[in-house]
Amino acid sequence: MIKVAILGLLIAGGAIAETKKDSSEKEKEIPKPLLAKTEHEGRFGKVRMKYRAKAGETYLYDREGKPKASIFSTAYTALDIDDPAKRPVTFIFNGGPGSSSVWLHMGVMGPMVTRVPSDGAGAGAAPYKVESNPWSLLVASDLVFIDPVGTGYSRALGKYEDKQFWGVREDAEVIGEFIRSYISSEKRWNSPKYLAGESYGTVRAAALVRELQEGWEGIALNGVMLISAILDFQAGRFQKGNDTPFVTFLPTYAATAWYHKKVPEHDRPLEEFLADVRDFASTDYVVALFKGNNLSVADRQKVLDQLHRFTGLDKAYLEQTNLRIHAFRFMKELLRDQGKTIGRFDSRYLGKDYDAAGEFFDYDASAYGITGAYVASINHYLGHTLQLKTDRKYLILNGEVGSSWNWGQAKGQKTATGYLNLTPTLATGMIQNPDFRIFVANGYYDLATPFHSTEYTLAHHGIDPKRVTMQYYEAGHMMYVHQPSLEALGRDLMEFVSSHKKTGRVAH
Repeated sequence: MIKVAILGLLIAGGAIAETKKDSSEKEKEIPKPLLAKTEHEGRFGKVRMKYRAKAGETYLYDREGKPKASIFSTAYTALDIDDPAKRPVTFIFNGGPGSSSVWLHMGVMGPMVTRVPSDGAGAGAAPYKVESNPWSLLVASDLVFIDPVGTGYSRALGKYEDKQFWGVREDAEVIGEFIRSYISSEKRWNSPKYLAGESYGTVRAAALVRELQEGWEGIALNGVMLISAILDFQAGRFQKGNDTPFVTFLPTYAATAWYHKKVPEHDRPLEEFLADVRDFASTDYVVALFKGNNLSVADRQKVLDQLHRFTGLDKAYLEQTNLRIHAFRFMKELLRDQGKTIGRFDSRYLGKDYDAAGEFFDYDASAYGITGAYVASINHYLGHTLQLKTDRKYLILNGEVGSSWNWGQAKGQKTATGYLNLTPTLATGMIQNPDFRIFVANGYYDLATPFHSTEYTLAHHGIDPKRVTMQYYEAGHMMYVHQPSLEALGRDLMEFVSSHKKTGRVAH
């Protein structure tokens, strides 16, 4: 019996060893990277041009030479250019964290664009229109749309896990490594280089400025394009004891109330109306919040009157909020009398909850109103137009990324309360590089990253205002779903990149 037992243990041990060996061998099995190359022709603005599309994975390797991550990108390169090595190249990504690049790719910058209703109505069900985009940035720059690890087709490889690349610094390091790899393989070292990000992608852009520019192997950037920016989270996060967002969100509340005709002054020009709101927010309102319980009864009443004037909310309700309007409450309260809610990403959109009694909306109408169109469009476009062959799922937005994100910055800046703030990183980039410029696109109806939060942020931390271009659009977070804003933003981005001037500096 003892011999039989020992024999059994040996067999079991051998089986375990064999299982470990099989597991190890499987771990080393790295599939070939996805790749599709096609050539196209389109008209952008007044220019007809030929271009090459390259959709595929780039494998990145660790110090031991083993694959650690696959970054999926879609790159567009103009053909028949006199000196392609000196043509600008822009690296583009969205936010989340956990989003693929679909929104900027199919919404505004790419050569094809997804058409959705321009007036804040939902896009409904398929079929959707995917058309040539005359406002594509391709007319002024080659484009590289990047999907971070855990989004699109990007993923960890070998012994590595996706979560190892999920963090402010970790993400910047791996995306920075991809950008360096692209610049080398495509021989773009002498090209003007830009970054473009939306939402959390603006944080990524700022982190990449540090990642790419600093050190003895630094890559000097010509600029960044920040779409719906959030750089200082203290100006955008509602938490007890933090009064900043109540001030910085107020102009967006006012713009929204103006749009929905909930304020008596809705017949005034929007920007003229907002000038009064900004002035109140930065003077009487911020002083009132600072004084807290020490605010006099008379001054409190004056503030209530002004809040009612600018938001259209009932004074009794404003009193109950202690003069502090939370964004999610505003989305539910503004049109409660009509049984409607307003969108967070775009407050032009209207939703309807299961009932009207709740404090927050059930769903964001501005999110579900367009998601189906973009999901269908990118999958159809990659598989048919760009001829990418795969049965893998393209991850549009991976919720696991955001819930597992490492928000620590290591080498970065934090305020005393621990709010993420990458604005000083941009300021440092400006100091180190005299050609570094910033473009910022703001949506008047964006309740996710309000325009006044960005104004407040960029007015601090040493940012040089002479090298910042601020533009505003009458739509929300993804302002390009609004056709007039798509056209205006497209022109503004083209002008920003095209206005790059050589300094004439010569290295000796």
